[in-house]
Amino acid sequence: MAVYLTADWHFCHDRPFIWKARGCADIEEMNRRIVERAREIVTDEDDLYVLGDLMLRDNMEAMRLVEAMPGRLHVIRGNHDTDQRIELYRKSEKIAEVCDAKWLRTPHHVFFLSHYPCLTANYDDGSRMSQHVVSLAGHVHTTDPFSDWDKGMIYHVEVDAHDLYPVSLDEIIRQCREKLSCSGKE
Repeated sequence: MAVYLTADWHFCHDRPFIWKARGCADIEEMNRRIVERAREIVTDEDDLYVLGDLMLRDNMEAMRLVEAMPGRLHVIRGNHDTDQRIELYRKSEKIAEVCDAKWLRTPHHVFFLSHYPCLTANYDDGSRMSQHVVSLAGHVHTTDPFSDWDKGMIYHVEVDAHDLYPVSLDEIIRQCREKLSCSGKE
């Protein structure tokens, strides 16, 4: 069993600034590629944390796509996750939990999961990654998972930063450690 994270699927959000920026010809291609890429790496025994904004527009079609995703889904509410959508998520047998934010702890690391980037730690004090809370977030549709690193230990999991794939927690830890070692902190 592995843990994966992702955000900002925006299933059925038929606006070119979403799907075109992701290298897709149209919304249908984007929807299909997000599901296919998740299925390439996530198994049904894995946990997949979705940090908000699962869908926009056609809720029924989007829920069909959500139901097609692999893994046990854990949904963190985003700004486009309306009360109506939250109720759809809660009714889904595919979704294990729905919450506004969440702490995720491993034996050596602590993460704060939120749709929005949060200042949880300052990496300039010389201490190791394991001594800080790392913010895992989406929302801004950046293509750089470290775009907010200069503000604190913020790592972006949105599909835009990972070629439409979810990213494993192990990979996040590896990348954050590498980022810290390049700055002489880890």
